[in-house]
Amino acid sequence: MIKNVLFALCVLAVTLSCAAPHATAKKKYSVLIYSKTAGYHHASIAAGIKAIQKLGTENNFAVDSTTDSTYFTPQNLKKYNAIIFLSTTMNVLDINGQAAFEKYIQSGGGYVGVHAASDTEYDWPWYNKLVGAQFKSHPKQQEAVLHVVDTTFIATKHLPSVWKRWDEWYNFKNLMVDSTYHVLITIDESSYKGGENGDFHPMAWYHNFDGGRAFYTELGHTDESYADPLFLNHLLGGINYAIGKKP
Repeated sequence: MIKNVLFALCVLAVTLSCAAPHATAKKKYSVLIYSKTAGYHHASIAAGIKAIQKLGTENNFAVDSTTDSTYFTPQNLKKYNAIIFLSTTMNVLDINGQAAFEKYIQSGGGYVGVHAASDTEYDWPWYNKLVGAQFKSHPKQQEAVLHVVDTTFIATKHLPSVWKRWDEWYNFKNLMVDSTYHVLITIDESSYKGGENGDFHPMAWYHNFDGGRAFYTELGHTDESYADPLFLNHLLGGINYAIGKKP
């Protein structure tokens, strides 16, 4: 009798273990990719989402993505350590979404802006300060020389001090980068045609802002960027800074 009971319990245990999904360890950090566009839509957004999801898998942080502006509520945003604006364009949040995002940053959240994130929300002064600049124009895609001016930061310490790469290079207006922003990368306007910001033309920076952390990189227009280990580690470093990971 006892043997029969034990046998039945064993069969039940095996059945349950096969039927139930395997539990996965909960990741310590999580990020949200936001990629809504109300203007130009970058084809590389799809490649960027896949690349960031892969970075999350490899570096133990969870990744969600959305283009739904109504998802920006205090209840939803508090789930994430950082929000990534991946080539968003023009006005992508209403008043309620803006208020929720401001509260999120003020509560210690992190922001990562990639490429066209600076082509976003021109009429929202708080966001303009968060991202640090506004898109003005760009010449045709071409190779240019970047100078890594901070070789110790988590997003640039792996990069060569002189970095040649092909991308789409933004000219900025209302460039707010000052002593409160830590510039990481500048572009040499003599190395390509169409630069309009002069000798000091920042391309990536970070800063503490309004209680949270903000990182912006102008790089990332092309699909090829999201298969480039140098760029991916640059982006990963920015994400790690924004989510508050210690190096």
